[in-house]
Amino acid sequence: MSKKEERLQKVIAQSGVTSRRKAELLIEEGKVKVNDKVVTTLGTKVTSDDKIEVEGVPLEKEQPVYFLFYKPRGVISSVKDDKNRKVVLDYFLEVQERIFPIGRLDYDTSGLILLTNDGEFANLLMHPKHQIEKTYVAKTKGIPTRDDIKLLKKGIKVDGDLLKAEHVKVLSSDNKKNMAIVQIILHQGKNRQVRRMFEAINYPVDKLKREQYGFLTLHGLNPGESRELTPHEVKQLRAEATKIVK
Repeated sequence: MSKKEERLQKVIAQSGVTSRRKAELLIEEGKVKVNDKVVTTLGTKVTSDDKIEVEGVPLEKEQPVYFLFYKPRGVISSVKDDKNRKVVLDYFLEVQERIFPIGRLDYDTSGLILLTNDGEFANLLMHPKHQIEKTYVAKTKGIPTRDDIKLLKKGIKVDGDLLKAEHVKVLSSDNKKNMAIVQIILHQGKNRQVRRMFEAINYPVDKLKREQYGFLTLHGLNPGESRELTPHEVKQLRAEATKIVK
């Protein structure tokens, strides 16, 4: 039986080395070799028997792994930090695979973040057209009004970005302390989006937590804890994102 052939850029992305788009650029720049020969043609097909090098480094064929992590506040959503601050990978020291976070959560934001070594999967979930819901709970200074909520759902222009919420609900409020607990659901994934939206309507966020990503929740986890996604969860996420991107 013949070996399964796949596009070179897809194989590179799946290895976790880089995204598919970056892999395509590396191929076009002549920085990828297949069986010791430089390949610059996009769409070149390879099999598991082929020897692939990216920028002189042999491609390791890792099994894909997928983790759900409850990121605490004060942790960087990165592989490393030049200021020696704690990063998400510090919680995965026993994992042998070269995992990385899918997207990011701000330093001061806690909650659900996914990590993997599957670049293709990460790319799919981070596609700009994806509509996977991300549910946050924010503690705000001040209590948003109905008009404020309507404005957040309609969309606010901040620094050239149209930032929009799919759903906003005040879960509780305290008039004496002049604060509220607000649930906000986004499809977008702009940098510091929730904080920027609330700042734009003059309700700064004191605390922020991402409680849900699609159908995934933090159930059973404490800050700093993680679990592997089940094969069914990975398949479900992939199907959801694929359906949305199309």
